[in-house]
Amino acid sequence: MRLNAFWIDDFPKPTELPLCEELPAKSDVAIIGSGYTGLSAALELASRNAEVVVLERHTIGWGASTRNAGITGCGLKRGSASIFQRYGVYLGHLFWEESLRALETIKELIHHHSIDCHFSQQGDLCLAVKESHFQAMSAKAEWHARVLRHELKVIPREELGNEIGSHAFHGGLLDEHGAALHPSKLLFGLATAAARHGARLCENMEVKRIQKKAQGFRLITEQGELQADHVLLATNGYTDRSLPHLQPKVIPIGSYVIVTEPLNPHLLQEINPQGRVFWDSKWFLNYFRLTPDGRFLWGGRNDLSTNLELHRSAELLRQQMITVFPQLSQVAITHSWSGHLGLTFDLMPHMGQVQGMVYALGYGGHGVHLSVHLGREAARFIEAGKSESPFLRIPHITVPFYRGKPWFLPLVAQYYRWKDRLS
Repeated sequence: MRLNAFWIDDFPKPTELPLCEELPAKSDVAIIGSGYTGLSAALELASRNAEVVVLERHTIGWGASTRNAGITGCGLKRGSASIFQRYGVYLGHLFWEESLRALETIKELIHHHSIDCHFSQQGDLCLAVKESHFQAMSAKAEWHARVLRHELKVIPREELGNEIGSHAFHGGLLDEHGAALHPSKLLFGLATAAARHGARLCENMEVKRIQKKAQGFRLITEQGELQADHVLLATNGYTDRSLPHLQPKVIPIGSYVIVTEPLNPHLLQEINPQGRVFWDSKWFLNYFRLTPDGRFLWGGRNDLSTNLELHRSAELLRQQMITVFPQLSQVAITHSWSGHLGLTFDLMPHMGQVQGMVYALGYGGHGVHLSVHLGREAARFIEAGKSESPFLRIPHITVPFYRGKPWFLPLVAQYYRWKDRLS
């Protein structure tokens, strides 16, 4: 079993991807972080003839953008009904429409730049682990139809056999927007397109310090210094003490994944006859899908920390997997890995400025479509100095005594375990 993301093994960084050999002295925009947010922004800015440098501490795409499950769709971490209640009807509709545009952004970029990332939109199916959860699904479908004009299909337990090869669930809620893709191929497709338009991609280029100047910024790295008119912080769940004004605004949460060896065609058809992507209704949720080469991927956030040992993680995830799919009990696990998602205290994505630097983060596990979209929106904000994005309109709250070390996560984890037991 390999302790690294399957996606990078399956599709490593292309050898022909041009990388920056020397740090340039000046740039219009410096982007810190080479995930979907940073690369989408770099592509947008470079295509508008801006000089762009992407600074990556490790290798291109090292973080969550190549460690996620490759599941996307619409919506935000915070449920739409809760968003309407908190922010009102007007902003509620704006956030919903923005989430739909985010999915369209991925489709547009894939098509325009000919990125072959196995995009497949066969719908996502949320599965009820308890009867009470299924009853709540009916109410959610009614609210979405009435308020958002968005159809969700309620699937009762007796019809689930057409959707999934498991008897573990009490029903489901199908959203036809749900889609699957290959995270690494999307990442390097964006990187290649950005480089083709002139963006400079710099690996192993950790930014030690950023100084605000009268005109622009001075970025200090071990390999030299860079003067930039603008800075975009695209670090999300990997934001650390090097960005002290941003770190308290985001909480790093660990998400853990395993992948099996390739399954035989009969088993593939039995487990997922419709080609859906899945997630369950628990607070400590699991998500799962088939990979393009016929493996089974199972992931979850059963430990909110970012440092659960990966062999132990694989044991826990495998036990969950075979509880739901006993037919996989003899299938070997080939990969176990984790990644950091970025969560905010209000469970909303945010775009804004700190110390004159633009940032976009806080996707809360919905980062595939949101990060690509908000990266582009952040680029347009830098270029035009304004944006209509609703993610700029809401306050970005933090809490006292939090300076980037999430001491409260064990308490939060226990609270969610309690909610899963009692719901």
